[in-house]
Amino acid sequence: MCEVDEFKTPNGKTVRFHALVHSSIRIEFDGKEIEVDPCGKLGDKKIDYSALPKADYIIVTHEHYDHLDKAAVKQLCKEGTQVILNQSSADEYGAGTVMANGDRLQLAEGISIEAVAAYNTTKGHQQFHPKGRDNGYILTVDGLRIYIAGDTEDIPEMADIKDIDIAFLPCNQPYTMTPEQLVKAAKVIRPKVLFPYHYGDTDLSSITAALANENIDVRIRHYEIN
Repeated sequence: MCEVDEFKTPNGKTVRFHALVHSSIRIEFDGKEIEVDPCGKLGDKKIDYSALPKADYIIVTHEHYDHLDKAAVKQLCKEGTQVILNQSSADEYGAGTVMANGDRLQLAEGISIEAVAAYNTTKGHQQFHPKGRDNGYILTVDGLRIYIAGDTEDIPEMADIKDIDIAFLPCNQPYTMTPEQLVKAAKVIRPKVLFPYHYGDTDLSSITAALANENIDVRIRHYEIN
């Protein structure tokens, strides 16, 4: 069983986050199913998407195999499912609603999404996630603001990401952030709740201690790959 965290929106509605694997998150809100970067198998972990409800919205940050699993996406689709992705993912998948950095979209009453930058800055790592190609997303559900960073380092654009209730920040070099970079990013964004994710076998023990006096609720869930 995956871990589930439950939150209330400003209007008292319930949002549930299911920690699946790596960067795969299932979000339940007001009868809607939102899947983020669905991936059916990574390492020894398998997610049986056929046992999960079909998705109303599928959000893909970029086209790497651990974020865009075409078979999983197709398994989650039903009539009317909206697949939201960056251009390179759309080219790979062959369909979907394309968003670029800075784009905003109203998905339904009370649900909106904004695509934000996600890229590498460390010398020798920029080829993994070049600037301008991939997306992070700010998902707003009934006033609850959720930042899903995607594969990124602690980029300057994070200074413009404000009023975040829940943040998912990645932590595994060479592809995303070191624990030190994640702490720096968290201090800039200042979410109320922080979920480190996409962390592979990275030791996260320093993150909670480093943010102990920052009034940020750090929650470590099982997003590692066995």
